[in-house]
Amino acid sequence: MRKAIPIVLILLGSLLSVAASAQDANKRVALVIGNAEYVNAAKLPNPANDATAVSVLLESAGFTVETHTDLGNSEMRRVIRNFSDQAKNADMAVVYYAGHGLEVDGTNFLVPTDAKLQRDIDVEDEAVALDRVLKMIEPARRLKLVILDACRDNPFIRTMARTMMTRTVGRGLARIDLVTSDTLVAYAARAGSTAADGDGTNSPFTGALLRHIAVPGLDLRIAFGNVRDEVLRVTNSRQEPFVYGSLGGGIIALVPGASVSNDQVAAPAPAATPAPTRSPTGGEPWRDYEATAQIGTLEAWDEFLRVYKTGFYANLARAQRAKLMAAATPAAPVVPPAVSAIASPAASPVPASPPAAVEPPPAPALAAIPPDTAAPPSRSRTLAQPEPVKPQKREVERKRKQAATAHAAAGAEGGGAKNDSVFCSYVRQHLGTAIKWGLDNRDGAITAAKRACR
Repeated sequence: MRKAIPIVLILLGSLLSVAASAQDANKRVALVIGNAEYVNAAKLPNPANDATAVSVLLESAGFTVETHTDLGNSEMRRVIRNFSDQAKNADMAVVYYAGHGLEVDGTNFLVPTDAKLQRDIDVEDEAVALDRVLKMIEPARRLKLVILDACRDNPFIRTMARTMMTRTVGRGLARIDLVTSDTLVAYAARAGSTAADGDGTNSPFTGALLRHIAVPGLDLRIAFGNVRDEVLRVTNSRQEPFVYGSLGGGIIALVPGASVSNDQVAAPAPAATPAPTRSPTGGEPWRDYEATAQIGTLEAWDEFLRVYKTGFYANLARAQRAKLMAAATPAAPVVPPAVSAIASPAASPVPASPPAAVEPPPAPALAAIPPDTAAPPSRSRTLAQPEPVKPQKREVERKRKQAATAHAAAGAEGGGAKNDSVFCSYVRQHLGTAIKWGLDNRDGAITAAKRACR
């Protein structure tokens, strides 16, 4: 009997050891950190919400979760160091971080809330290197996973002083080459680019994580592929998540379950939307849409929208209904702008009449018309049809004619000796002007003047 007691104790110890080993084999631990309240930079709106949501998700998936927000430098280092004790005997170890991160000389850092980072050489002292986090979870046996929603546009980069010209400070996080097996590092955005914080409760990256990574039985590689596709769609391809590392050939899922392929997983909608009501006719939406379009009344579109409340054809139906509403609304009367009394409709009609003939101004006296500025001849008059001479010109013309006639007679008697006299110079100067202004030749004055002063 006494010999049997040690045997029983040995067997009991073995059973307890096997039970403890089985419990460790299924042990899954997670560390969640969200830094939002930065002392020397603007507050980030979403990391606290993101950390809370991811913590709840992992707890529901069976993880033992440790959650912290707004950690300073010393607190953040201590929390990561203590988490290494939990990762030693764990089957899976997950670290999720939301906040600021940056890269200096190819090394990635997570930024605590009290960091100043006035110089590039302050990074090693005031921030936590990603390599340190990976070392703390390295003892986990089956999966070591780090998720970083830390690629936001970093304000420290713009103010940080450079102490060495050869030292680089990158935009976003740098590419990482992992040397440990069964390790994945997921970035919210590809190396060298930045991630959006988002306008909603969660960032685009974390929102996609919440919808995809905890599907029971879904391999993590497929889950992160679905996360990438959703973020690209939500951000119009401005942000592309990226995963570094490798896993073995088996299915590795955060939540145990039957093996699920990507085709079997229905991509959840970004927001819960009510399912469309089945058509009373049993038809498809596009058939009902065409039938409604043929009717084309407000009542018909209202009935269509009662059946199909959401979706592509519902949006088209709303657009068609809006067009009918706009056409049915009477247009506001258009008040014509004020116009002059001549163009106003209220003015009494005035029969159109040709404009009154404008009499040309009286021609100046011959003596006052310089030869270079004389008016051009009228194309409608000839010497045979002279322009009527005004009364004030008659006396001047009469004197010109008498002088021309007398001089012509004198020239004829004297044999043209005075052709070069002052008188002939005057005649030559103004004879062309007199002809242009239509002086007639009825008494032969112009002819005589031409003959005398040839």
